[in-house]
Amino acid sequence: MPSPTNVKQIELTRTGVLPETIQAAFLENLNFSLGRTLELASLYQRYQALALSVRDRLMQRWVKQLEAQNHPDVQHVAYLSAEFLMGPHLGNNLLNLDITENTRIAMAYLGIDLMDIEGREEEPGLGNGGLGRLAACYLDSLATLGYPATGYGIRYEFGIFEQFIRDGWQEEVTDKWLHLGNIWELPRPEHAQSVKLGGRTESYQDEAGRYLVRWLPERMVVGIPYDTPVLGYRVENCALLRLWSAEAAQSFDFAGFNRGDYYGAVQEKIASETISKVLYPNDEQLSGKQLRLEQQYFFVACSIKDMIRVSLRRGSPIERFHEMNRIQLNDTHPAIAVVELMRQLVDKHGVEWSVAWDITRKTMSYTNHTLLPEALEKWPYDLFNSLLPRHMELILEINGRFLDEAKANGVNDSVQLSKMSIIDETGERYVKMANLAVIGSHAVNGVAALHSSLVKTQLFPEFFALYPERFFNVTNGVTPRRFMALSNPKLSQLIDSVIGPGWLSDLNRLQGLERYANDKEFQQRWRDIKRENKGVLSSFIEAKTGVLVNPDSLFDVQVKRIHEYKRQHLNVLHIIALYLRIKSDPNLVMTPRTFIFGGKAAPGYAMAKLIIKLINSVASVVNHDPEIRNLIKVVFLPDYNVKNAQNIYPAADLSEQISTAGKEASGTGNMKLSMNGALTIGTLDGANIEIRERVGDDHFFLFGSTTEEVVQKKASGYRPKDYFERDRELRDVIESINSGLFSEGDTHLFHPLTEHLLEQDDYMVIADFRSYVDIQAEVDKVYQTPAIWIEKSILNVARMGYFSSDRAVRQYADDIWGIKPMLL
Repeated sequence: MPSPTNVKQIELTRTGVLPETIQAAFLENLNFSLGRTLELASLYQRYQALALSVRDRLMQRWVKQLEAQNHPDVQHVAYLSAEFLMGPHLGNNLLNLDITENTRIAMAYLGIDLMDIEGREEEPGLGNGGLGRLAACYLDSLATLGYPATGYGIRYEFGIFEQFIRDGWQEEVTDKWLHLGNIWELPRPEHAQSVKLGGRTESYQDEAGRYLVRWLPERMVVGIPYDTPVLGYRVENCALLRLWSAEAAQSFDFAGFNRGDYYGAVQEKIASETISKVLYPNDEQLSGKQLRLEQQYFFVACSIKDMIRVSLRRGSPIERFHEMNRIQLNDTHPAIAVVELMRQLVDKHGVEWSVAWDITRKTMSYTNHTLLPEALEKWPYDLFNSLLPRHMELILEINGRFLDEAKANGVNDSVQLSKMSIIDETGERYVKMANLAVIGSHAVNGVAALHSSLVKTQLFPEFFALYPERFFNVTNGVTPRRFMALSNPKLSQLIDSVIGPGWLSDLNRLQGLERYANDKEFQQRWRDIKRENKGVLSSFIEAKTGVLVNPDSLFDVQVKRIHEYKRQHLNVLHIIALYLRIKSDPNLVMTPRTFIFGGKAAPGYAMAKLIIKLINSVASVVNHDPEIRNLIKVVFLPDYNVKNAQNIYPAADLSEQISTAGKEASGTGNMKLSMNGALTIGTLDGANIEIRERVGDDHFFLFGSTTEEVVQKKASGYRPKDYFERDRELRDVIESINSGLFSEGDTHLFHPLTEHLLEQDDYMVIADFRSYVDIQAEVDKVYQTPAIWIEKSILNVARMGYFSSDRAVRQYADDIWGIKPMLL
């Protein structure tokens, strides 16, 4: 038996937070877990050893959380999402444990720079953009606020692709984020779940004469859970991220191998593991659609069965499932959960239909993230029926009962009933997942005030008329821990020095900065930090792209997914307009400006890829033209992700939020940039409206058509050529693109883009061009007076408290889930 002194020493090595204890833990993990001495260890092995040391301190808190939650009356939130874009873990965990400085000292004792170790961490690319990053922010806030919660998703072997730029074009390279393993996760094979696919159903009667249905599948897949604790900020509470990896029920056909069928012996393994192979496979072909549906059902089925397992283990009867569990559907990807929970209750646990439906509806709530028709998933009926035959039967029953209910409540118009039906029968039959989510949930919410209004009036007006009490707004929020404290430590320290450190867990305290907005000394310190951050980003840009930029120029930033409705091409048209102005007037005086773009285009989205090519082609011309006198530089930063974003947000002066009004559900990049002191140029779209209301009209550069004006213009026969013909500068810009000026004389390369703008222009780029260019001139004018710009920057940060993900999670908890925190 070890002596009490030795036990205490082991405890300290595992859990202590002093520099010498962290150093001892690091060396112990390096020696005994990785089999390396300090001298022989690579930088990645040093990262692994430090991550293991930090993970020990997480696990101490996670075990406490498990113990506290193991009670039948503890209410639990399950956040079901196809994406979790967590970002690197090490720095965030050090921050939340409050051991960043002690760890830096511990590593310095050994001659190691903590920043070098942090830089070696692979980013889990388990998301495409805002949807996955929002899920990560909410896990952070759920843990910080003490709500017992699990984020359920897929452990994609290959995440969102790595983006390279070759000759100005996007190239996609496989993101092998797991090739060196993932030190933060713990496999839990003992909690594996089996998932059925395909086959047929058969009905039968039990001994009591009840009608029952059994599903006889064509094949089975096994889901293996991998757990990552998500620590709250300087609290004992953890949330859990549980991601499912697909494996074959029988991975090797020994008999087939002995017959010489070597490929067939492992075929089931290959087919099964494909399900969790890659994030968002291309679904243009039927095989891609099937794989996406398999992915969605796979992780939902595993998660529902896991929740039931945990509830029963805690002693909570199945009839109380809805009292103890809340399921938040993050968009339509997990909407099949409505039917899967019904299947489990009715087929597996013998719950009577009406009781099961009441449990299901009270458990589920649905967040809608988009008004774009292509993003509202619907599946071909035959595909759905062949893959999930029992679910198809249940959907038909749910739909029939719902339509009867709608008729009983006065909905008799056949067109309205057709719009509300889960089954689309206007042509080829489809299963409409958004309708299923609305019908099967007790709450439906949009993610910004405007978006939630449009959800009620444009997207689901028939459902809103029938169930007005089910519709809510929860404006998105982001965590200030990662996107201020971790991304911008010097600004965070400055804020601490004047209002105290408590603001990271109560972002409304930022209001205390307002009294310093006109303080000249404080303004100078604020400006110096921004300049230092711009210097860091300038070095990063040079290392990544080879482009030298002026850190004293205005950093004009548009970083987000590349999509026509986000209108990166409107930004480019303005850049070309400036370029042509400088070319025609060598004595033109303007604020030097660096335009920074970042974002990925979906692999099958040709127009978005052409926009990336245009950005890079314009950059190639502008950046190498001596007549421009370095007044403008254009940079496209490849492989935009959470890790790279943490360099960009603190350095931004101007935040481009220029989507077509009525198209962006909320946006979260607008919040992150504003929290770091960038001023926003934007339309009245998504959360821009609420940001402008809070920071003040005078501190927001507004332009463009409103949602109502967009609708009116389209209804009255919008002709983009009318604007083109009236605006000489716009004509010059478009004609310069068509002339081959930015394509080495190739007059055809960008023709699909300019032709679409002039003939169709779905997203009102041409209509908003003049308004955008004019407000950009106002930006230029304000930036020339640093004191005014810095005052606006300070006020932007001071008034961003509402946009914390803590506020959003509290709203969900109070208004939708009806649960209370459980602080340890």
